[in-house]
Amino acid sequence: MSINVFHLPDLGEGLTEADILHWLVAEGDTVAMDQPIVEVETAKSAVEIPSPFEGTVHKLHGAEGETLTVGQWLISVSDGAETPASEDAPAPATETSATESEDSPAPTQGASYREEERAGTQPSAEESADDSSDESSGNVLIGYGTTSGGSSRRRRRGKSARTSGGSATGQSGAASHTHDALTAAPRMAPTVISPLVRKLAKEHGVDITGLIGTGPGGLIMRQDIRAALDQVDDQRRRSDAAGPAPTGLATPPPAPPAPAAPAAPGSAAHHTSVPPTPSKGWPATAADPGHSTLPPHASAARGGMRTGEAGAETAASANVAGTHGQNVDSRTGLAVAQREPVKGVRKAISDAMTRSRTEIPEATIWVDVDATELLNLRASYKAKDPENAPSLLALLARFTLAGLRAFPQLCSRLETHEDGTRSIVRFDGVNLGLAVESERGLLVPNLRNADQLNTVELNQRMREVIEVARSGKASPAELSGSTFTLNNYGVFGTDGATPIINHPEVGILGIGRIIDKPWVVNGELAVRKVTTLTLAFDHRVCDGGSAGGFLRFVADAVEDPTSAFLRM
Repeated sequence: MSINVFHLPDLGEGLTEADILHWLVAEGDTVAMDQPIVEVETAKSAVEIPSPFEGTVHKLHGAEGETLTVGQWLISVSDGAETPASEDAPAPATETSATESEDSPAPTQGASYREEERAGTQPSAEESADDSSDESSGNVLIGYGTTSGGSSRRRRRGKSARTSGGSATGQSGAASHTHDALTAAPRMAPTVISPLVRKLAKEHGVDITGLIGTGPGGLIMRQDIRAALDQVDDQRRRSDAAGPAPTGLATPPPAPPAPAAPAAPGSAAHHTSVPPTPSKGWPATAADPGHSTLPPHASAARGGMRTGEAGAETAASANVAGTHGQNVDSRTGLAVAQREPVKGVRKAISDAMTRSRTEIPEATIWVDVDATELLNLRASYKAKDPENAPSLLALLARFTLAGLRAFPQLCSRLETHEDGTRSIVRFDGVNLGLAVESERGLLVPNLRNADQLNTVELNQRMREVIEVARSGKASPAELSGSTFTLNNYGVFGTDGATPIINHPEVGILGIGRIIDKPWVVNGELAVRKVTTLTLAFDHRVCDGGSAGGFLRFVADAVEDPTSAFLRM
């Protein structure tokens, strides 16, 4: 009996880890090829991963809620075939073949590149080099999809593989074919694909943007990372002067002071992750990672407590087995009800919000708008064709797209090059992002080439992407690549906000609730339907004149939609 080990595959879009949400199989279950075996959550979406093998589940290598990195063991599947006693091919040898082949030298640069990118399943025996004998459905991850076309393949052998007959199975061939198709797919960051290379660079503080890859098409490989490290070591040996290395190495941050004694597992000081808190002016789904947890002794010193009081509070917080068996927060003295790790989508939101507020000097402008005529126009559409009548959000999206055509500065991106110079990139078209509240947090699916859709098509596509995002099944491609975002926080009953720009975009338009307000119409006071439009923009790219012109364009269209449609 041989055991095939399936490693967590490369999920694409630069994703290097995933959280296990639900196992769809259990140990001892029989699985078929391409049968979904586990649902995982990445920083962008929840996806089901199919099995590249068929057989019996031998072992699940992760528990629900556990975070795995790309290349870690995910599941072991036994093929159920009996192995003669003389062969004696133990399962551990098969399972370790992935690690062994990672360190083995490759004969050629091209072969090394293919070996480098096989961060998924590793068959337990020799692969067949004949594509015609191995067929695969092409399913890599549910929701992604790949073509089932053949790709060039080479024969490879793990160190522990036996040369007995029958070592090349259809399951291992299908697994290889699946991951060849995945690695052949286009990537958002073409300079480095392998999560192993990315991890190596991160561990040693190497800035990959400063490296020139020696792989095909300038691909950065492990040998490039190691060469950069060797160069820095050589420079340090030749000079005692401290300074930044000119090889793309990022200066490592100072090490934090070590605690006096390790905290006991389960104590208040043992946990370092804190639940996210709402950022200013953003819906409750956005995270503000600007808070950190101090150890009890640091918290006491910071509050100006005497040594005796600090020691007493530390001892009290360490006593986790209190009257009710709850942890006690050293700073507030309150029992800790829950600690939620910041990971998955919440971590992605936290990182994105922090990066936006750190890098973008944003400015915010707003205007109150009389939306009475817009509501009347939609009511007339709904009376004529209830099934296809566009929503208010679709009509506002149509006005937004027209405004971006008139003021393209807001549909652009600021790029910083390796030499420190910058350029503004403007796009021929608009990928409209829509801020969506979901159970998994704030997501921003986008409509590709939204400016090419008419109002009815725009309304239909918006419904589809919002539904997919709320269900948690949106793919990474659907959650990235937007060039301008529309945020309807009026559904939360709020009038206005200071929305955070979705980096690397340069603008976001917020829409408040529509309510009755007194309004002057033709010199007389009247009750009208009024909303507030808010625009946050990157002041490095756009000046106040263009930002104000765009916001006024949209506001005028809302107040007189009939005339606006005639001009579009």
